[in-house]
Amino acid sequence: MKKMTEKTIQDALAGESQAYAKYLIFADVAREEGYPNVAKLFEAIAYAERIHIRNHMEALGGLTNTAEHIKKALGGENFEVEEMYDAFMAVANHQEEKAAVKTHRLAFEAEKSHAEAFEKALSSVESSKDISTEEVYICPTCGYSSESSPPERCPVCKVKGEKFLKF
Repeated sequence: MKKMTEKTIQDALAGESQAYAKYLIFADVAREEGYPNVAKLFEAIAYAERIHIRNHMEALGGLTNTAEHIKKALGGENFEVEEMYDAFMAVANHQEEKAAVKTHRLAFEAEKSHAEAFEKALSSVESSKDISTEEVYICPTCGYSSESSPPERCPVCKVKGEKFLKF
């Protein structure tokens, strides 16, 4: 694929990905405000955006196999922990933006748990085995992940474990 065409697909993928994520959050807000049908509309259009995302990923050759997908995910999580969030927190601290510092710090800490989970998954998949974890718990405040059971309190933001979402 020519570089200019590849760039257009990458840009479209980024835009569709952001729309997908925002629409799901907008659906939550609409539901919380008592608009279940508006929430459903946001969720339906988010699904359509997900179709676009997959099509763009396929066009870029980005869908290969689970082991390669885990490696890509692990690379992204490690980049966020090792480089991105440190730099983002430094800027936010320098500019005394407390809300930005907080959101970056929470994400930074939670990303570590994501990287650990992907490392375990990669080890299993490379041995041609599925992971033994049947349930994953996610903190609804910071995104920290826990396998098998939620902690009593989130180690990142201290939310009670009973509030964790089970997947």
